Amino acid sequence: MHRSIESLIREAEETGRTLHQVVLDTESAESGRPPEEIRGRIARTLRVMRGAIDEGLKGEVRSASGLTGGRARKLWEGGPRLLGPRVTETLARAIATLEVNAAMGLIVAAPTAGAAGVLPSVLVSMDEFQELGEERLIDAMLVAGGVGGVIAHRASLAGAEGGCQAETGTAAAMASAAVTYLHGGTHEQIGTAVALTLQGMLGLICDPIGGLVEIPCIYRNASAAMQAIAGAEMALAGLDFPVSADEVIDVMGDVGRRMPTAFKETAGGGLATTPSARRLVQLRPSEKKSGAA
Repeated sequence: MHRSIESLIREAEETGRTLHQVVLDTESAESGRPPEEIRGRIARTLRVMRGAIDEGLKGEVRSASGLTGGRARKLWEGGPRLLGPRVTETLARAIATLEVNAAMGLIVAAPTAGAAGVLPSVLVSMDEFQELGEERLIDAMLVAGGVGGVIAHRASLAGAEGGCQAETGTAAAMASAAVTYLHGGTHEQIGTAVALTLQGMLGLICDPIGGLVEIPCIYRNASAAMQAIAGAEMALAGLDFPVSADEVIDVMGDVGRRMPTAFKETAGGGLATTPSARRLVQLRPSEKKSGAA
């Protein structure tokens, strides 16, 4: 596993291989599994991602707590589509995945269950709009995985350790790198996309209402999907960022370590301690409004 975005990119440039091939070769060497098997596993992962989105968009799943369910379908069918269907549908897909997670359905932790909606919503939406094909999506997943591996090594992926910036922030950075790669971005642009995306999510706390990965998690996944696309869009347009991706990742790790425990998945601070949140978690599931809309 590469320990920095810089080394990942440097190996690609020095060997003349694509970024996804570098990640694939590294994974194959470290795991002892042939590249074809790894790509097959990723293909299965993509099917699970699509399945979770489809299940969530039906609007039928409900969490045991009664806090979540039905929001993705409501947005999918009734969203105003202020910037057109692509934005609205990407948001809905992110929410759909997290609603399935909250209902104990099958999802892909990408990189965690609490951030599972970001990467699938972005990649599935991109594929639908541009017909990228499975092989290119697998390539993009490899790039995303390479970025996630670096962040896991240099900082953290856990909300309990680094706040929501470590979960949805990492997922957004992974998605942004994948999108930039899919659209022919240079190595420099891919690194810039990671930096631009993650810098916009620094300091994001993890404050789940009732200690459950439901609210505000489902909404933060949707927001993170937009952050990922924004980072890719700016990087592909040639915008720069004066701080390297590795330095931004290191800052995220430092912020997470300094963050008070109340803001790290304990439900001891932030939105989780508001009067509205406290009233909500005191209600029995049968007393909560269906769909908690």
